[in-house]
Amino acid sequence: MLILGIETATEQVGVAIGGHEGVLASAHCARGRRHAENLAPAIEFICGQAEIELGDIGLVAVDVGPGLFTGLRVGVATAKSIAFALRVPMIGVSSLDLLAFPLRFTQRLIVAAVDARRGEIYHATYRQVPGGVQRITEAQLGTADDLASDLLAAGEEVLLVGDGARRYREVFDGLARVEHAEVGNPFPSASSLVQLAHPQALREDFEQPDSIVPLYLRRPDAEINWSTRDR
Repeated sequence: MLILGIETATEQVGVAIGGHEGVLASAHCARGRRHAENLAPAIEFICGQAEIELGDIGLVAVDVGPGLFTGLRVGVATAKSIAFALRVPMIGVSSLDLLAFPLRFTQRLIVAAVDARRGEIYHATYRQVPGGVQRITEAQLGTADDLASDLLAAGEEVLLVGDGARRYREVFDGLARVEHAEVGNPFPSASSLVQLAHPQALREDFEQPDSIVPLYLRRPDAEINWSTRDR
């Protein structure tokens, strides 16, 4: 089964195609958060690189967040449209899971952090398990200072990954037993999305398109601005 992975949770757009042979083609682009403009050409490009037709896709996997409101909306809507048109199943995966997965060989705790803007980050903590990583905390929204305090209190060896950790690097630098991962992309990877979706697809552990919704963890900025404006 060929899997199309669509990742748009951050300022980067990522797409990949793969299956039992691994990832056949992938592309990632960050051009000013222009997700809607970049996504369709990126899908067309990787189909050409993999020498397949879009109709050959048997499953659509999509990053459901947490992440940027507009990016998630574009990615999830596009994934649902393709799945509906091709009449194929879907799988949704967390952006934080995608960040942690490339670090699955470390014995340390993994903390994945996505920049949430407005001085906050989305984050979750993971441990290595056979074949991958396991999330041991739910996705949370908070400040970098709050996360730094939690890491100090935990007192464990930690690897930080993600654009949220990078943006607030000065908050985490100098913390005992806490390091920034030097390998791996600071953005969620569409290749990791295909790799994580593949074993789930083999188990036929699919999701109904209606059940796949973006995980925002807070209201869009436009709603917040409207509710707090002077009246």
